[in-house]
Amino acid sequence: MKELYENPLITRYASRQMAAVFSDDHKFKTWRKLWIALAESEKELGLEITDAQIDELKRHAEDINYDVADQQEKLVRHDVMAHVHAYGVQCPAAKPIIHLGATSCFVGDNTDLIVMFEALGFVENKLVSVIDNLAKFALVYKDMPALGFTHFQPAQLTTVGKRATLWIQDLLMDLEQIKTVRHNYRLRGAKGTTGTCASFLSLFDGDTQKVRALDEAVCRKMGFASSYAVTGQTYPRKFDTIVLNALSLVAQSAYKFSNDLRLLQNLKEIEEPFEKNQIGSSAMAYKRNPMRSERMGALCRFVLSMPINAAVTASTQWFERTLDDSANKRLVIPQSFLAVDAVLNLYLNITSGLVVYENVISNHIMQELPFMATETILMEAVKRGGDRQELHERIRQYSMQAAERVKMHGDSNNLLDLIKTDDAFQLSAVEIDGLLDPGAFTGCASVQTQDFIESHVAPVLKEHENSLGIKGDVSV
Repeated sequence: MKELYENPLITRYASRQMAAVFSDDHKFKTWRKLWIALAESEKELGLEITDAQIDELKRHAEDINYDVADQQEKLVRHDVMAHVHAYGVQCPAAKPIIHLGATSCFVGDNTDLIVMFEALGFVENKLVSVIDNLAKFALVYKDMPALGFTHFQPAQLTTVGKRATLWIQDLLMDLEQIKTVRHNYRLRGAKGTTGTCASFLSLFDGDTQKVRALDEAVCRKMGFASSYAVTGQTYPRKFDTIVLNALSLVAQSAYKFSNDLRLLQNLKEIEEPFEKNQIGSSAMAYKRNPMRSERMGALCRFVLSMPINAAVTASTQWFERTLDDSANKRLVIPQSFLAVDAVLNLYLNITSGLVVYENVISNHIMQELPFMATETILMEAVKRGGDRQELHERIRQYSMQAAERVKMHGDSNNLLDLIKTDDAFQLSAVEIDGLLDPGAFTGCASVQTQDFIESHVAPVLKEHENSLGIKGDVSV
């Protein structure tokens, strides 16, 4: 029996890959990479740091002595200083220059930014694979007529593929935002305790050019082009809101898809995958509940609630910084990414195995098509010499009779039968049936789908072709 709470984002939903990005091991190894980058840059700019000291730091960049760090943190109640101490134990020659001139946020904040950048990359790649799945689906079903809905009431026909393009377009907008965030990405850099670089200015004997060069060099060594021009002790906490807003966009799109699919599954038109041994209900053995879509919605709702948390944190930071952000960030940032990762796993899984019931879709069309076809019938009858106003009134009366028959008595829609027996329309039954091809009522849906995939989706897939094909595993 498990006696302690375990986060279900880790144990049930998110991928191990995303969980590893936010692991302590990845965080502390990144700290050491930053300390190495700082020491190298300081040496290159003239400080008395030897190659032997840097080589020593590099030899122990990966083999973190956690036992020493944990023991020291219990003593000093400071995680950064505990790890400085532990690194120094392993690197006695380099001990005097570890963290030289830096503040805790040099490793803490820069690492947080690096981790979020990597996590956004994983989100971007999975998002593109979902788009790829949906694009293939859209092309397969671009010509298949389907009943459109506005207000969840029957409306003009669309196609199954055209509807999928609406899901794709949402995701393309999300992808654009994530790519924008990553394109404009900056580190905190090496700014000192309150962002004034005072400690580094002292180390370089008042040489502001070297201070600026140090900041640039550290960023470059860590793989980034620049840092924020000015900071307090931390990078601007507003940036966390920007990141979580981007994740929220993904959740909004996925939530809409999950709701659409749940409605379609109720209509028995399209279903999410359902495995051979899967149980839909503990009581009702016949049920095929949309478990994946429902879970997607639940996780999306969680993600949607996170940006406001980051916004409050950003707006309540005092002057150069307060520490009431720290415990909050440890929860909000990782769990938002883990939840979005889980959502995209579900999205990938569902879109790789959607089940389409063509006969049901066709039956639903034919239940409503008589109403939609009346305008076409009216125009054709007028061409034969009929009075437009008189025929319009007849159709109105017949439509009301047919609607009452369907709604009040549960019978079939007999609107066309009523029109066929009325000589005023001057159309034979065969001629009327010939006007009822569903494909003639879908407008430009098929062409729009083809054009959209070729013009807007294909270039994105080409750009990300090396990262396509990600699978979405659902463990439970």
